[in-house]
Amino acid sequence: MDTLIIIPARLSSTRLPGKIMEDIGGQPMIVHVYESAIRARIGDVIVACDNNEVKNVINELGGTAILTDPNLPSGTDRIYAAWKIFDVKQKYKYIINLQGDLPFIDPVFIREADRIVKESDYDISTLATLITDESYKLSSTVKPVISFTSSKSGKALYFSRSVIPYNGPYYNHVGIYCFKSESLERFVNLPQSLLEKTEKLEQLRALENNMTIGISVLDKPSPISIDTASDLERARQYYSSIINKSN
Repeated sequence: MDTLIIIPARLSSTRLPGKIMEDIGGQPMIVHVYESAIRARIGDVIVACDNNEVKNVINELGGTAILTDPNLPSGTDRIYAAWKIFDVKQKYKYIINLQGDLPFIDPVFIREADRIVKESDYDISTLATLITDESYKLSSTVKPVISFTSSKSGKALYFSRSVIPYNGPYYNHVGIYCFKSESLERFVNLPQSLLEKTEKLEQLRALENNMTIGISVLDKPSPISIDTASDLERARQYYSSIINKSN
């Protein structure tokens, strides 16, 4: 396979330190993400981590974890570093950045991100879901503006923490990207852009440098993204509800 899924896993996150090792249903969060990536069945999966605690957990599963510099500025820089260490023979043409705080990511999302790039000329792909509640008002909800080329997909024009576009509809950006390998190489070697710094959204660096981002809107709920203690509690409750239903 020519796709490599890399999960950046930094233990010292700012808002919820150690979150990737927090227990959800008897397993660390990072294990749930890793297992979802495996279930996508589109390529090899590795974890790009910054410490031996996470590395040991993945190794115990029979997986591969690559130690990277803990001082790297972003998850994209971390996956780039891990890719360069792991892919010595330059086997992979597509690199997926799957954030380590999405413990219940549906493998369908991962496969769709992979499909977009492989079937288009886009440099990068990502995903979104329709917002049907008041969460569009939150600055933590990143809203893409999409130029649709079909009913459910198109080109990303912008991403913002502000409420855009005017009068909706509003979409929630899902934290997964698929890069063509040469696009990832170019992206990490670009300087941070003004809009990236302003919005604190690194994908704007790509757009400001005329790189293209394809985006699909999936008819599924957004996966739970864990940034705060309340998000973690919601994830645990969600997991318990799944277990209760299966019993």
